[in-house]
Amino acid sequence: MYGLPWVTPNSLLVITINGTGLGIEIVYLTLFLLYSDRKQRMKVIIIVIVEIIFVVALGFVVLTFVHEPKKRAAIVGSICMVGNIMMYAAPLSVMKLVIKTKSVEYMPFFLSLFSFLNGVSWTSYALIRFDAYILAPNSMGTLLGLAQLLIYAAFYKSTKRQMAAREAKGEMVMTEKSVSGRVAQNPRNDSRV
Repeated sequence: MYGLPWVTPNSLLVITINGTGLGIEIVYLTLFLLYSDRKQRMKVIIIVIVEIIFVVALGFVVLTFVHEPKKRAAIVGSICMVGNIMMYAAPLSVMKLVIKTKSVEYMPFFLSLFSFLNGVSWTSYALIRFDAYILAPNSMGTLLGLAQLLIYAAFYKSTKRQMAAREAKGEMVMTEKSVSGRVAQNPRNDSRV
């Protein structure tokens, strides 16, 4: 909502990128809802309904009662900033698990990498335009993404050793399953995973 012209004028890039992201998220949620069990589906539907009600109510209040674009941007920007910080802070629990177990098994590298690159991109954009509502959360996101990459680098080798030790003992390691539902072959020992 922050990039909408009646909230923050001249933010075509922000609205375009976030509109595209919204479209991708709708596809992702649709696929999740189609293939999840009833309990998970209901939980996600309730969360989405609450989010939609919140955004519509915020839009109504801001557009009805706040008439100055700077005040609108400040209100919506502050709320979006909190949400953005929460998004970047979400992997903190996984980072804690990685440090505790000394294993990056549950912290995907590419998610960490692209979280960092996303933070860098938006921080750069915010510095060019100087937009504090974009700068604050994304600079924090850059630092958190960098921290994830550093943690990944620190524990990558120990993860490989742990997985090799478990495999040698015959314990199950992370499995890969294709979209068709067939179990993939493990190329290292030609056994089913």
